[in-house]
Amino acid sequence: MRGFWQPLFWIVLALAVPIVAFLSFGEVLEAKISDWLDPPPAPAMIAALTIAVLSSDILLPIPSSLVSTMAGAQLGIVPATLASWVGMTLGAMLGFQLARTCGRPLAARLSAPEDLDRMDRLAQRYGPSILVISRALPVLAEAAVLLMGLTQLSWRQFLLPVMLSNLGIAVVYSVLGHLASDSGELPLALGASIALPLLSTTIARRWLR
Repeated sequence: MRGFWQPLFWIVLALAVPIVAFLSFGEVLEAKISDWLDPPPAPAMIAALTIAVLSSDILLPIPSSLVSTMAGAQLGIVPATLASWVGMTLGAMLGFQLARTCGRPLAARLSAPEDLDRMDRLAQRYGPSILVISRALPVLAEAAVLLMGLTQLSWRQFLLPVMLSNLGIAVVYSVLGHLASDSGELPLALGASIALPLLSTTIARRWLR
């Protein structure tokens, strides 16, 4: 029983850190955000920034859930969903193409042909499912995209599951940001937008072990 409760305690503690921090400094954070948004940028500018930031997620450690939640608070559900969806999809496409262009030749030089063949077969069978499952997970989402780019997975097999998964994620966080903004609970929503992906990643890592 101790083996079950001990990791659960650390998971809960890790998740509590961002939420408690946002609750403790929520008023300060909200004031900073209000100052930055006064006067507020045009919605088109916020949407463009959202797309630009999320499309670079494959190269930079950007919390996409936080960005999408903020977009929902500023743009509303539909515009934020579209901007987040486009940004996340462009970032995934960039990572996939980079891995296909640069990673595959390197993998071919460093790996045995039978190893690459085995990886290609696994990608054909499980690749789309891996992309869907990992989409909402920090770090693992980018790793899955790059890994699939190393294989012979086609653009059609890659793009459809990624686009659908990104759409669902964009809707969830845009709705969260919009509702939190209307109710005055934006700091709490921002904390949750960080904690939920961390929880998902922790569960996924323990399950994969």
